[in-house]
Formats: sequence, C-alpha cells, structure tokens
Amino acid sequence: MKKWLFLGLIAAAAWWLWLSPEPPAEWAGRPVSEPPRQTVSELPKPWTRDGVKFEPLARFAVRGVVLSRERYHFDPEAGLAPVDLALGWGRMSEAAVINALKISQDHRWYEYVWRKAPPIPEEEIARSSANMHLIPADPTVCAAVFAVRRHELVQFEGYLVQVTRPGWHWRSSLSREDSGGHSCEVVWVEHLERRNP
Repeated sequence: MKKWLFLGLIAAAAWWLWLSPEPPAEWAGRPVSEPPRQTVSELPKPWTRDGVKFEPLARFAVRGVVLSRERYHFDPEAGLAPVDLALGWGRMSEAAVINALKISQDHRWYEYVWRKAPPIPEEEIARSSANMHLIPADPTVCAAVFAVRRHELVQFEGYLVQVTRPGWHWRSSLSREDSGGHSCEVVWVEHLERRNP
C-alpha cells in the first residue's frame, strides 16, 4: 500500500510540475530593438572537432530575451548542441507580448500558441524570434550556455554553421524570415553573456 501511495505522490508531483504555469515576464519596455546580425565576409576555413566537420556559413551575433530553454540528452545532436534557446527581439522581447503566448520546445522545435488572437501579427512573431541550436566552442562557453535561464537577456556571437559527419549533416538557416522545418539557426558559439532584461 505504501508503495502505491508513494508512486501516486510522485505522479501527482510530476503532473503539477508539467501543467503548472511558468512565472510571467515582468519587465517594462523593449529590451532588444535590433535583430540578429550576420555577415559573410572573411569567413574562416572549415574546421574539425572529434571527427565532425564545421563549415562557417556566416558570422553571427544576436542579443535576445530567452523565451524558452530546452536541454537535450539523447538525440543525435545532443553531443554537439546540448541546449536550444528560443530567443525573441523587437516586440517579441516585450513582457506583455511574451505573456500572451504559450511557448514551448520539443524535439528541436520551438512552438507558440495564443488563446483568442495573437498579441502581434503572426508574421512578426516568426520574424522576431527563432529557435537556436547552440554548439559551445569550448568548456567555458558550454558552462555559460548551461547557466542560461528563461526570461534572461543573452548576447552571443560566433558562426552559423553546417555540421557534417559520415552519413549525417545539419545546416543552419541563414534567414530570420523562414519558419517550419530547417528554419532554426545552428550556431557555433564563441562568447556568451547573460543578464536580467
């Protein structure tokens, strides 16, 4: 009997944690006005690490509010990009807009839904936010990536990359205008900073 009671308590706790609402965003104003920046001039040559080839497609720098954060353990990309961040800028960095959306990540996807009507046009939501697969360049960056939390303001730079190993490749989007499959950024991160909005 005690065993079933214990299992029931664990199930109830898991249900509560899964369904309980996230704390709302609580800052004023728009923390991030500018979209990410990318350039294709003077890119370095491709490099390898642990038998994986990285080809830089563009230099990349972004500042954004963390809309959601997801840790991955078991998919084929987890050893390279253990954390995905969904980031917002422009009106997607405003607390009132974020609070009007239910935002989630799963299976390397970033999703958002609203109750009655979107708080801003859906095209602007897609254009002002993105799911980013972060590949830390070294252990210091990796520790910084693991420390990131929802609703923090982060800034990082590095390269959008194509990643290749035998029988598999992963290519970054080069546009903030796309959505759906293959629209995520795959980012080799060389430096990351975080703070409150």
